[in-house]
Amino acid sequence: MPHPLLSVALATSALLLTGCVALTDKPEPPAPLTPADFHVRMDALEDALSARCDDQSRLGNEISSVTSRQDALIGDVREVGSLLRGMNARLDNIAVDKPEPVVVRRECAADELGLANKTVLGSSEWIGLPDVGTYLKARIDSGANTSSLSAREITRFERDGENWVRFKLGLTDDDVVVDAVRDEWIEAPIERRVRIIQATGEESRPVVTLMMTLGAIREPVEFTLSDRTHLDYPALLGRRFLLDIAVVDVAERYLHERPEYPGGRPASEAGRDQDDADLDNEER
Repeated sequence: MPHPLLSVALATSALLLTGCVALTDKPEPPAPLTPADFHVRMDALEDALSARCDDQSRLGNEISSVTSRQDALIGDVREVGSLLRGMNARLDNIAVDKPEPVVVRRECAADELGLANKTVLGSSEWIGLPDVGTYLKARIDSGANTSSLSAREITRFERDGENWVRFKLGLTDDDVVVDAVRDEWIEAPIERRVRIIQATGEESRPVVTLMMTLGAIREPVEFTLSDRTHLDYPALLGRRFLLDIAVVDVAERYLHERPEYPGGRPASEAGRDQDDADLDNEER
């Protein structure tokens, strides 16, 4: 049997050996940082903090923008609501049984339009040629510039160094005229010539001035001379004649009395001669 003291000594030795083994297994502490490594780690930490701050700043700006748009939208909604309330209030004030408004029509006075001193003409009128001694039917056409007279056997000649023209009225058997002038020669100085462009080509026509009457109007009128026997009217009155003295009511015809000449029929019989052909096919 071992000695008690020897047992205690053996146990103590075992404990000491165990402590030494435990002390030898403890990990070594990390090596101290060098100044360079320290600065590197601090720079990395600073960059990380700066990036996080930038993210927070951008997030704040986006939140502020969204808030501003939301405020503007709320303001628009409130404005629309206010307009709707005002509209509803006005609608409520409208009485359903209000009478229809009375429309007051103001007729334009003729003098306000500059028509007080102008003669009203129909689309067709009787004209007189005092120097020739006959009446003729005339179409009133504001679309034509110069008036026109039907003529045939147009002959140019000189008189006292000036250009004159000699012609006869271009008439058909149906044209109403003082019969004595059908084959009479008419002479007049040439005022000018006009160039006429039509589908069939271009031509130059002489222009003469003849005294003309129409109702109370008595004016020298410029006429271009051309053969109008294929048309419904031997005479046409254009804008140059109408200017400042007359206006046209296209719904009317023969508003003025036919003039009377020796050898012609009386004005009271003019009605039977006013059965006009359709004007839609009339040419200038």
